[in-house]
Amino acid sequence: MAAFRTFLKAGHAPTLGASFFYFMFSCAIWVVNGTMAPFISETYNLSAAQKGLMLSIPIFAGAFMRFPLGLMAQYIGRKNATLVEMGGIGIAMAYGYFMVSSFNDLLAMGVLLGIAGASFGVALSLGSGSFPPRYKGLAMGLVGAGNVGTAVSALIAPPLAQAYGWQTVYGFAAIGILIPMIVMILFAKEPDDVDAHASFKDHIACLFEKDGWAFSIIYAITFGGFIGLTSFLPSYFYDQFGVSKVQAGQLTMLAAFMGAALRVFGGWLSDHWGGVNTLTGVLVVVTITLVLCGLSTGSLPITVLLLITCFAALGAGNGATFQLVPLRWPTTTAVAGSMIGEIGALGGGFITNALGLSKQNTGSYASGFYAFAACTVVVLIMLRFMQIRWTRTWAEKGGRART
Repeated sequence: MAAFRTFLKAGHAPTLGASFFYFMFSCAIWVVNGTMAPFISETYNLSAAQKGLMLSIPIFAGAFMRFPLGLMAQYIGRKNATLVEMGGIGIAMAYGYFMVSSFNDLLAMGVLLGIAGASFGVALSLGSGSFPPRYKGLAMGLVGAGNVGTAVSALIAPPLAQAYGWQTVYGFAAIGILIPMIVMILFAKEPDDVDAHASFKDHIACLFEKDGWAFSIIYAITFGGFIGLTSFLPSYFYDQFGVSKVQAGQLTMLAAFMGAALRVFGGWLSDHWGGVNTLTGVLVVVTITLVLCGLSTGSLPITVLLLITCFAALGAGNGATFQLVPLRWPTTTAVAGSMIGEIGALGGGFITNALGLSKQNTGSYASGFYAFAACTVVVLIMLRFMQIRWTRTWAEKGGRART
């Protein structure tokens, strides 16, 4: 505890907390269509492929909107950028409440939900901005744990949709976004760090390096897998096992909460065991659990246990990735992390489409799980190859920080 108090005193703790709260709300809203998918599908009689498309659009839109939001933050400040974004989220939710009346409207709503998904880079940069380099990784990990909002959404949205109608949930979200706005106004302050003044060239610099793409691909598995599966699981549980819509959300919440909770643990474990070692274990566990999910499509208890294990590994992998990023880019951690987060999030959209198309074309979700597992194996091979150079240049054996 003393070490944690020292960490909090090293930066501006209220800004860290406000950033976490903002990111948590944003994540909850980002995946709200996924958590309400069984209700939406029933309304519009959607096919499996249409579900996959509907759920992928917010993920893709959120990834692509992260960079424009980061550029906006360059000109008006990160705190002000979060307030502008949350205002945009409120308008988007009002559109969903008043205007959505067809599947095409729903796809447009998916684009607007991407506004919430754009929060990642600014949240991490704002929350970690006041902390010195040696603490930036931990600060970013704590803010990143705000993806627990996906679990909150899976728990709260389905009962609200059942009681008041799924479109009314957008109305509740429009009102709810006022809470993190007020918290941000009252408690956060704009930090004065180097990353705040990064140029466009600085922002994209990591993409001109092999390591930048390597981390982006790894994050496409860990975070892309987390957000993609979170969005699709309510539909999967409802269609595959015949549970109620609310129960489908509750089961999704169990898995998503485990993934969010283990993010910080993954960072801690990586500090002691090494980020490369942690990621190696993560990718092995994810591969095995995904293959077993494809084989156990007839057993709900086994599937739930496998998915909880898979999400725990994905969450730890997110933490491990961002334990390594500050080691590789010590002076531009937030900038590099923002770009890696943007590219990596795209992986989630491919997962929802793969699962939807698998069900549509084969009558089973198994092929979608196998495809994700195959991608994980490819990334594991890449990691083992890349770590040879990493541990000779900027990291100790296993991916620990150099002393």
